[in-house]
Amino acid sequence: MLLRVGDLARRTGLTVRTLHHYDEIGLLKPSGRSDAGYRLYSQADVQRLHGIQTMRQMGLALGDIGELLAGDAVAPERIINQQIRALDQQITQATELRGRLAMLRDGLMAGAEPDMGNWLEALALMTTYGKYFSAAELKQIFTNWSRIEADWLVVKDLVQSAMDRGLAPDTPEVQALAYRWMALMLHWMGGDMDLLERWGHMFRTEPSTQGRNHAPPGHMIEYIETAIKLRMAVLEKYLSRDDLRILGHVPYTDWATLEDTVQQLLARGCPPQHPDAAAAALQWDALLNQLTRHNAALREKLFTASAQEPLLQAGAPLSAPVRAYLLQALVHESASTAAALQAPRKASAKEKNAENP
Repeated sequence: MLLRVGDLARRTGLTVRTLHHYDEIGLLKPSGRSDAGYRLYSQADVQRLHGIQTMRQMGLALGDIGELLAGDAVAPERIINQQIRALDQQITQATELRGRLAMLRDGLMAGAEPDMGNWLEALALMTTYGKYFSAAELKQIFTNWSRIEADWLVVKDLVQSAMDRGLAPDTPEVQALAYRWMALMLHWMGGDMDLLERWGHMFRTEPSTQGRNHAPPGHMIEYIETAIKLRMAVLEKYLSRDDLRILGHVPYTDWATLEDTVQQLLARGCPPQHPDAAAAALQWDALLNQLTRHNAALREKLFTASAQEPLLQAGAPLSAPVRAYLLQALVHESASTAAALQAPRKASAKEKNAENP
């Protein structure tokens, strides 16, 4: 079966002029001519046309397409594969565009009508963000921001205060802030280390992202990252990247509440065997389980690292006296629980002996 040029144009949605142009540049030569001189196209010609249009949709220039198809007939499976790749690319682009439009819509719904300056700033930032993250990743990052916003603003102010006072990155106060900064960032990124590293890389290399929308200025990033690098160099002796991904998030206020509670117990002179001490120890145990997601091996690694590394102790969310007190109370509580569990067993054994003298 042969198709005249007009029929091929009508059935493919192309123009006769386009098919004539393809013929003139040697991209699609018809297999024959009618007695009246009309171009006639075979099935092989239609297959080749399919391949040409697929590659056009992929963004290739006609000259490049000609080189790719030169000399060889285009196999049907190759044409289909090309079309699938083109569709996959279109789907990806459409999904990306939809995600960005959704974020723009959500931003408009959440606030007032932006002025031109807002539009220009948003466009500049989105262009920069797009170099490093997909629309889905950006949606996750922006959605999760509410998790840490309140604590983040406090920590940022505290870091600025430390900088103003000229504190060195390895001092206990700055190391404690480095711990809080790291914990918030990991919580924000859902424990995704790759996402966190790309976010950090973007802020280090793209000055336009610094100091906007509560983002830290460049000199603050440099300061706190120096403190974090000191901390990470020590942590990496004990924890793998997989361990860091496991870590859960404990709000700083929970640690602060426990610190205050135990300081009051110490001020009252309550021994570690006191019921109030046991309650505090159980709260500490719950927070540790939350931090390690009930991973006993990870918990042991953290204990080992903290016991052996003064830098980690300096930046811990609980002070050294409080940790020591809680550890004693937890050991006593565990021993008491074990003894209570053993008591019924001993009683049962005595009853059996009494029944069988």
